[in-house]
Amino acid sequence: MKKSTFLFIGILFLLSCSIKKETDQKINFYNSYLDYSDRDDKLSGGIKMIPIKTAIGEFKVWTKRVGNNTEMKVLLLHGGPGGTHDTFECFNSYFPFANIEYYFYDQLESGYSDQPGDSSLWNIERFVDEVEQVRLALGLDSTNFYLYGISWGGLLGIEYALKYQQNLKGLVISNMVSSIPYYNKYANEVLAPQLPADVLKEIRKLEEKEDYENPRYMELLLDHYYVKHSIRIPYENWPEPVTRSFSKLNYKIYLTMQGPSEFGCIGNAKLKYWDRTKDLAKINVPTLTIGGEYDTMDPKHMEWMATEVQNGRYLHCPNGSHSALYDDQEIYFAGLIQFIKDVNQGKFNNN
Repeated sequence: MKKSTFLFIGILFLLSCSIKKETDQKINFYNSYLDYSDRDDKLSGGIKMIPIKTAIGEFKVWTKRVGNNTEMKVLLLHGGPGGTHDTFECFNSYFPFANIEYYFYDQLESGYSDQPGDSSLWNIERFVDEVEQVRLALGLDSTNFYLYGISWGGLLGIEYALKYQQNLKGLVISNMVSSIPYYNKYANEVLAPQLPADVLKEIRKLEEKEDYENPRYMELLLDHYYVKHSIRIPYENWPEPVTRSFSKLNYKIYLTMQGPSEFGCIGNAKLKYWDRTKDLAKINVPTLTIGGEYDTMDPKHMEWMATEVQNGRYLHCPNGSHSALYDDQEIYFAGLIQFIKDVNQGKFNNN
C-alpha cells in the first residue's frame, strides 16, 4: 500500500476522532444545560410559584426557569406595567445556545401570577420589593444574577439597582430612558409632529375626553404609531407571542401607572413624574443600555445613560423600535449575549 494511502487513512481517522470529540462535547453540553434532575422545579418543568408578602397579604407570582448555568442567570422583567412574560419567548431562540440560564416571570397583577386588583400595591417601591423576594426564592446572587428589564421592566431594573445593586452581577436596561418627563417631551416634540396632522388631532381629542377605550383610539395608534415606533412589523404579521402578550395585558394597572398608550405617559398616571436621571451615577455594576433608532423613547438619551452609570455600555439597534428584540433581533441578541459573557469572563469594558 502506498504511503499516500496510509497518510490519507490517517487523516480520515484523526478527522473522525475530532468530529466524535466535538459531537460528544456538544451532547454533554446540552445534556447538562437541560438536566433538571437535581433541581427542585423538575416536576413542573422549571415552573415555580413564588409567595410574595405584601402589606395586604401574601400572593403568588409565576416564574419558569430554562437551562442550567451556575454563573449566568438572567431574570427577565417584562414591560407594562401589566404586560406578561410571553413577549420574551424569542429568548428561546438565542439564550440556550449561549448556555445562559434564564427565568420568565409574570409580575404580580400580570399573566399567570395572582391579580388581587388592589391599587395600593401598584407602586414602584412594592414592585422593587417583589423582585427582591423573587431573587431570594430563586437563589440568585452577585456571583450569577443578571437583571434584564425592558420598558417598564427597565424602569424597575433601575430602581432595583439603586436599592439592591450589591446583589447584582450585571444590569440590562432595554428601551427605557431615565426620565418619564423626558420620554413625554420626546413623544410630543419629536414623534408627534411626524404623524399626519389630522390623525394627531383626532388622537388628542380622544385623549382630552379620556375616551381611551374607544376602539378608534387604538386603531389610530396601531396604524400610525405602533407599527413605526413600538414594533416595526405590519400588524397582521406581528409575532404570535407579541399579540398574545397584548391580548393578556392587564389594562387597568397599565392605565393607572403608564397611561392609556405608549404615546407618552399622560393623565394622572402614577409614573408621570418619575425621574432618576441624577441618580444614574450611583449605579456601579456593569450595565448595558439598549436603544432602537425608531424607539418611542430617544435612543440618544439611552446612549447617554451608558455614560452616566459608572460601568456602562450602549447597544444601538439601527433598525429597531421599542421592541428591538423583534424588529432588529440579530443585532439585539448578539449584543446582549456579548455583554453577559464579557461580564462573566471579566472582560467587560464600556466599548
